Order: sequence, then C-alpha cells, then structure tokens
Amino acid sequence: MRKLLSAAMICGALSTGTVLAQTAATPPAASPATPAIAASGANNTTAAPVAGANSFTMGQAQKRIEDQGYTQVTALAKDAQSIWRGRAMKDGKPVDVALDYQGNITAN
Repeated sequence: MRKLLSAAMICGALSTGTVLAQTAATPPAASPATPAIAASGANNTTAAPVAGANSFTMGQAQKRIEDQGYTQVTALAKDAQSIWRGRAMKDGKPVDVALDYQGNITAN
C-alpha cells in the first residue's frame, strides 16, 4: 500500500511539474502599432504629429513640451485625432505646438 501511495505521489508531482512547464506564460511582444516613447525625449518619427489614441494628460503634455525648451505653454487641447495642440514660446517667438501619442513634438 505504501509503495502504491508513494508511486502515485511521485507520478502526481511529475505530471504537475510538466503541466506547470507547459502553461508558463511568456510576456507578449511589443506591438509595432504603439511604439514606446523615447526616453531621451527626441522625436520618434519624421512624419509627426501622428494621429492615435493619446494617453498623455494635459499636465503631462505640457511638461513634455516644456522639457523640450518651450515656455509659456497655453491653450492645450486634444483635437479630433487625439493630438494635443496649443501655443508656446520658443527662442522668444510664439509658435503653435503639437504633441502626438508617440511623444513627438512639432511646432510651426
């Protein structure tokens, strides 16, 4: 009886280990549709601003724009393409600024 019980426990332990190994999840790969923001703050694309679901809050958008050397950032609002748009000063001149979901900042 003991041998049978020991054999059952060993088989159960082995099969449980096998099941756990088979069900271990691997982390999902990053989606190319939503690239991460560059840590350096540099623009990610040359075709900015890129339309897309923008998760920046107004405060985060303003800080990101200011971190790139713009001052007096005002009138920030999301447009129909989820791009933050507003006014700012750069090198003493007023400019229109835009921040897309990738973190790209454009001015004109």
